[in-house]
Amino acid sequence: MSVRHVVVDGSNLATEGRSLPSLQQLDEAVRAYMEEDPDADIIVVVDASFEHRVDESERIRFKEAEVAGELITPPAGAVGRGDAFILKIAVRSGAVVLSNDSFQEFHGEHPWLFDEGRLIGGKPVRGVGWIFTPRLPVRGVKSLRATKAAKKVVVTKTAAKLVVTLPGGATPSIGDTLSPPVKKASAKRVAKKVAAVEGVTPDAPVKKAPAKRVAKKVA
Repeated sequence: MSVRHVVVDGSNLATEGRSLPSLQQLDEAVRAYMEEDPDADIIVVVDASFEHRVDESERIRFKEAEVAGELITPPAGAVGRGDAFILKIAVRSGAVVLSNDSFQEFHGEHPWLFDEGRLIGGKPVRGVGWIFTPRLPVRGVKSLRATKAAKKVVVTKTAAKLVVTLPGGATPSIGDTLSPPVKKASAKRVAKKVAAVEGVTPDAPVKKAPAKRVAKKVA
């Protein structure tokens, strides 16, 4: 039986409905999801700044969770920060992403985000608890820019594959004149063209006058 991986956007869920992240809220969200999907292998990723943004009373608990491997932070200075790190994990493991983020900056690089079942959102409902539901990313200005940029990269890579070489196999340099090879016309083709100009069919047999007609003309 294959393992179902779920990578959690911890910073996103911890900040849902709040201005600052809460480690307690994140813990409640993860536990609630585990109840709904007990067979899932859950990976929780938070931003590198998460420790400094949570309440001071939660920082010791955060360190303990990090040491225990319950939380993962991206490498310092990672390009794209936590979002890029989350998506790389999802690509490598084929994981479902649990987040309310649309990752618009990455739509060009990760079109699979729009595949059914790859993105799940969640919100805490008062008196009910956390509710999780499949969702699709929201497209916006950042998404359009990312998609256009990705298309330009594809075109550039395709153009780079067009290589021109000289007849001898050498690579042409600036200033060289490139012209397509000229095919030599066959003798038959030349003869036909000449005949067409002169109004004669070259392949037509020449009729000889009968001997009697020649004799009459001579007489």
